[in-house]
Amino acid sequence: MGTMKAVVIRHPGPPDVLELEERPIPVPQCGEVLIRVKAFGVNRSEVFTRQGLSPDVEFPRVLGIEAVGLVAQAPGNEFLVGDIVATAMGGMGRDFDGGYSEYTCVPAAQVQALKTTLPWEMLGAIPEMLQTSWGSLFKSLCLEEGERLLIRGGTTSVGLAAAALAKLHGAIVAATTRRPDREMLLRKSGVDQVFIDNGIIAEQVKVVFPRGVDKVLELVGTTTLKDSLQCATQHGIVCMAGMVGNNWSFDSFSPMEVIPTAVSLTTYDGGAEDFMLTPLEDLVGKIAAGQLPIQVGEVFKLDQIVDAHRCMEQNRAGGKIVVLT
Repeated sequence: MGTMKAVVIRHPGPPDVLELEERPIPVPQCGEVLIRVKAFGVNRSEVFTRQGLSPDVEFPRVLGIEAVGLVAQAPGNEFLVGDIVATAMGGMGRDFDGGYSEYTCVPAAQVQALKTTLPWEMLGAIPEMLQTSWGSLFKSLCLEEGERLLIRGGTTSVGLAAAALAKLHGAIVAATTRRPDREMLLRKSGVDQVFIDNGIIAEQVKVVFPRGVDKVLELVGTTTLKDSLQCATQHGIVCMAGMVGNNWSFDSFSPMEVIPTAVSLTTYDGGAEDFMLTPLEDLVGKIAAGQLPIQVGEVFKLDQIVDAHRCMEQNRAGGKIVVLT
């Protein structure tokens, strides 16, 4: 089959543990699809794995929980050679080698074909980002038209995508940022109300929404979750779907103190099945039609993967970080 360039990590550490190597192109079995990767998004979970915070991942490993590209081989004939496809989750970059390479081999059951003329840097931004934002809003939060949504961690790539999706769905969208200079970035994604986050915003929120908001998408994590719960109205829902605050767990958690009466707390952790339930082709059409603004942050080449990881660690992107192969 020949060889390909792949980014390999042999042990945890800073960004420069990611090394470009020549590797044999994988050979797909029946039920698998070999994808010629054209682009992939960089995700915070990959940074955590690189830092040694994913104890189940064995090294050496090619990271990357998502990819877009062209079908190179599909022995089971699930797809045609040359089909534009997207894949995400299902153990990619964790249980088996993922998207940080020129080719990746994945189960056919976690691949969606897309009919689209969008450029690769836009397609590369969307599989995991839209899967997480779509699933959080409509599976976990059951967001309805006209409801008030607060996105905690609004300038994350998922936060920006969720704002655009929620606005398209007819919600009233509020979002937080710690940096006042990021307000325009939020407004471009359809955010109606911006809160500058100092860690405790429930009082600010109640000034604008006296009864609280109907739904809260928590993307910062446990560091702000207690305060986010105070922002919700009775019978509202708070969904934790991310943790840019770098802390998965509470030091102490007293549910009766932390969760207000009649407020529901849930999570979203989308796997391959959730990715397949995400209406990607429909959403891609809305992006192409200009109805769904998607913010691509910085774009890198495969041999700049170290710079891409540094960009994410420094929160510099202002949108999804994409790597073109």
